[in-house]
Amino acid sequence: MSKEKIISYNPKLKELAKQLRQNSTLSEVLLWQQLKGKQIMNYSFHRQKPIQNYIVDFFCHELMLAIEIDGVTHDEKIAYDIQRQKRLESLGVHFLRFHDSDVKKNLAGVVEAIKMWVCMREITNTPRLRAPLSRGE
Repeated sequence: MSKEKIISYNPKLKELAKQLRQNSTLSEVLLWQQLKGKQIMNYSFHRQKPIQNYIVDFFCHELMLAIEIDGVTHDEKIAYDIQRQKRLESLGVHFLRFHDSDVKKNLAGVVEAIKMWVCMREITNTPRLRAPLSRGE
């Protein structure tokens, strides 16, 4: 993989992130059980991760991947979520979004979608191999 990009965060968000981890939704708990401990293709994920002035549900720094679970509360802040996502994407962060009900009803499908995204990312970021040189070159 390419060199990891350093992204700063607002230290004031650390306490809020801790509170969010302590008060996780059922969907967040279910997905975290699948992400923690490098269970997804040996990549390390963090939950309720501060990035810049925002907090994302799950984040893998090596992949620059944020995973968001959108529930009923997101219906009221769609404009904010779009602005936040655009800002973080400008820093190189990629987003996968899943609806709360999808995580609860089809956790295996959500995990498979994440794995497929990671596989595609690995394929597209693989350095191109040079053809072997012929004699005399």
